[in-house]
Amino acid sequence: MKILCVAGARPNFMKIAPILKALDHYPEQVETILLHTGQHYDFRMSQVFLDQLEIRKPDVFLNAGSGSHARQTSQIMVEFETVVQNLQPDLVLVVGDVNSTAACALVTKKTGIRLAHVEAGLRSFDRTMPEEINRLVTDAITDIFYTTSEEAGRQLLKEGHHAEDIIMAGNCMIDTLRKLEKKADQSSILTTLDLKAGEYALLTLHRPSNVDDRLILGGIADALAHIASHLPVVCPLHPRTKKKLGEFGLLDRLDRLENFVQIEPEGYLGFVKLMKNARFVITDSGGLQEETTVLGIPCLTLRNNTERPETITQGTNILAGIQKDDIIREAGNILRGKIKKGRIPKYWDGRAAERIAEHLISL
Repeated sequence: MKILCVAGARPNFMKIAPILKALDHYPEQVETILLHTGQHYDFRMSQVFLDQLEIRKPDVFLNAGSGSHARQTSQIMVEFETVVQNLQPDLVLVVGDVNSTAACALVTKKTGIRLAHVEAGLRSFDRTMPEEINRLVTDAITDIFYTTSEEAGRQLLKEGHHAEDIIMAGNCMIDTLRKLEKKADQSSILTTLDLKAGEYALLTLHRPSNVDDRLILGGIADALAHIASHLPVVCPLHPRTKKKLGEFGLLDRLDRLENFVQIEPEGYLGFVKLMKNARFVITDSGGLQEETTVLGIPCLTLRNNTERPETITQGTNILAGIQKDDIIREAGNILRGKIKKGRIPKYWDGRAAERIAEHLISL
């Protein structure tokens, strides 16, 4: 069976890496082709991840680059259609919820090829999120659904999909985390940044709804300034976030804070070391909600909703919202020792990719 595996943005790589490794155990049954759409075109956000996750050189690179959602999605669709027509795979496997996922899913189904979606069934129920649209579009036309949680499976059933097509596989991002955790422990990032374990907060911020709105981003910056008065806040600034902070006149203000530590986008290993040793994490990322839950690190999510409810009901995640006072309050609770205890959800055990591979070769 010829399987075309699609990745394109930074979060995809952590999910696709263990799947490729698992499928490599079945060389007589499966031929895998790795396609990189190039949605993340910055070396620090793409190639360094390929290297650290030990992902082989992509067989196909589309070099889609940046642009509006429509431009990027259409560019990927045009290029991907040619690839599919030339390679004629038996199945296309997409992961996550980025533009590459939806674009390649649409082309796959319109060319009559079976489609598998890893991380299917996640819903924030917020259609202002581009990722939510990508999830809905992809799952509407998917043939095989690999889910990370029982809640995701229930959601797919509600949407009319058949139980026999839904496979509770677990979380491939956690496969990668567990595999490389010890290697990440060897990173010298804390020494380089002069940080002590448990004595800093780690921040990531990239969601357009947060960084493209001057009032929202200003309120978040106010909250960060307050938190930084208590302990260092380490922030590997996403290029989009850095640009918007500059446009809104907020970057200089944050840089003047003694405890605001701005760093360049960090590779996977260094970032895991920072996350694992943080007092708490502040983020609007989906994946970090999952990783902090497994690591037992308190996580404040700067959103009003999440497509990963198990990180709240079972894990260490708290929806802090996007208002300054709410963020300050939740951070204050953690600083006063009010720590949310969590547990690791079912099948987040480092073997999700094995279950996916075993199912694929049984088709």
